Amino acid sequence: MTETATEPYKGVDIPMRIAVLDRNRCRPKDCSHECQRFCPRVRTGDETVVFEDGPDKPPTIVEALCSGEAICVKKCPYNVIQIVNLPEELESDTSHRYSVNGFKLFRLPIPKEARVLGLIGPNGVGKTTAIRALASELKPNLGRVEDPPEWDEIIRAYRGSELQPLFERIQNGEVVPILKPQTITDLPKVPTIADKPISDLLESVDSSGRLEEMKDGMNLAEIWDRPIKFLSGGELQRVAITAAIVREGDIYFFDEPTAYLDVRERLRVGRAIRDLAELGKTIIVVEHDLSILDYVSDLVCMFYGSPGVYGIVSHPHGTRVGVNIFLDGYIPDENMRFRDTVISFKGMTAQDEQYTSSETLIEYGDMKKKFEDFELEIRGGRVAKGQLVGILGPNGIGKTTFVKMLAGELEPDEGEIPTQTAAGFDLRISYKPQYIEQDYPGNVRMYLREAGGNTVDTADFKTAVLRKLSLEHLIEHQVTDLSGGELQRAAIAACLAQDADIYLFDEPSAFLDIEQRLASSDAIRRMIQNKQKTAFVVEHSILMADYLSDSMVVFGGTPGKKGKTSTVTTLRIGMNAFLRQMGVTFRRDPQTGRPRVNKGGSQLDQQQKASGDYYYIGK
Repeated sequence: MTETATEPYKGVDIPMRIAVLDRNRCRPKDCSHECQRFCPRVRTGDETVVFEDGPDKPPTIVEALCSGEAICVKKCPYNVIQIVNLPEELESDTSHRYSVNGFKLFRLPIPKEARVLGLIGPNGVGKTTAIRALASELKPNLGRVEDPPEWDEIIRAYRGSELQPLFERIQNGEVVPILKPQTITDLPKVPTIADKPISDLLESVDSSGRLEEMKDGMNLAEIWDRPIKFLSGGELQRVAITAAIVREGDIYFFDEPTAYLDVRERLRVGRAIRDLAELGKTIIVVEHDLSILDYVSDLVCMFYGSPGVYGIVSHPHGTRVGVNIFLDGYIPDENMRFRDTVISFKGMTAQDEQYTSSETLIEYGDMKKKFEDFELEIRGGRVAKGQLVGILGPNGIGKTTFVKMLAGELEPDEGEIPTQTAAGFDLRISYKPQYIEQDYPGNVRMYLREAGGNTVDTADFKTAVLRKLSLEHLIEHQVTDLSGGELQRAAIAACLAQDADIYLFDEPSAFLDIEQRLASSDAIRRMIQNKQKTAFVVEHSILMADYLSDSMVVFGGTPGKKGKTSTVTTLRIGMNAFLRQMGVTFRRDPQTGRPRVNKGGSQLDQQQKASGDYYYIGK
């Protein structure tokens, strides 16, 4: 990771150095203090690595004395140290640092009045930190951890930039910032609101008079009298977004507003944010779904760096240009390559045809499953070796039920689950569920070995899965200590490690940033095609479904009451059917081939709807 981060600066005199230590995962009681023992500067007598709080507490690395060989990075048995070299001119751009040997953020995004600024980048590079600083929930310390500046000094530090008047007006009470936070699942745990219906909560914060409009626009009528503690993740997200929009403010921040939402709800949220901008409000949105970010934003800023170590904010770009720059991995106006690989989206070629010439792996017939208030009708289908089937549909329509039936965890009331391959062999299934248990009593290596045995130690698996999913540095970490995104990647790897015929993935992109989503899709596709197996993938992002799938199963019906599936169909037919349900059309970007949502009522939108091409293929 260090070599990749410093590569753009080879051959340049680099006086600034960042040493970051993950104190939460450092285990000084269980190691031999390799960071101190092998440090060249310590051996010459310098106190470069110091255990100030005792040998059983994490050390401090003195950056001014560090020579940058990064031997400690290689020797640390728990991979908790990073040493990064950066150009000297960035030092004056330091916005915030959390602690000594902690994460460091350079620059801040600049909001534009009456426009939507989108923030794009990996997890752990400072997007949430940036919007908290702009919303005055976090005082930027300019990198001075031990002697943090006051607001007057902070404002002077941004003299001459557009942030100076913004900070002045916020501190003077002339600008009211409104923040929709990233984490919303703690709301039902707040005693003062847990038992209240959402109507009481939203009416108490409505200072704009927009609540009645938002009640319909965010589809809240059916849950209007439901207590907060009984809301699902998607319902909580819609309530939190509505609570932010109905408050009267000047600048609005939305941190990952589409988490837990299906495609229909994501588009609904996108329209609500656009409507807010048309009222003259200034808006900043952090979003990992590129289709939605593209839809809501007027400008984008990229965040790049080394997750958990440092982050740098790019200059703003127009939305289309900015997203394409992000996919390309190179910022021309800064002469900065922040990723070695270019992300591109496949064009539609022979994949618009059924797999009639491919060898059938399994066939399944029509099935039905009934619950007390919900029933699911499954239309039979056929899948071939090497085929990746995307599953699209709204929340509450039966997608997880369908996958659980294929996995053998639920029995159909009518019909039969396939138990053999078309060749007559016993069918082997590997299943990554939607919700992942985190109580495994061991580290990631043990977790993967339990799933796949010695497969996880092969060179192919390490290259195609562990390295692709950035799990190598987490291999010795306890599963119980993993973040949501880390746990998701470990679960995907565990699923791929098993020797199976069908691989089932229920929402594998949850908690992942855009680069991790694309990397996970690459790993899944490569393993399935190389092994000539098949996969079913439940996905809520049109962009990810397009990137990963070559076939589709589309769900229709009434959420929460009745669901009905299509048969396994081509990507084009499936996408057209699904987008027709949503009432939206997509075009393809001519440079990258990525799908882009058309503005409702635009000329292109009307033309595609008239022709029936809701999912535009292009040439």
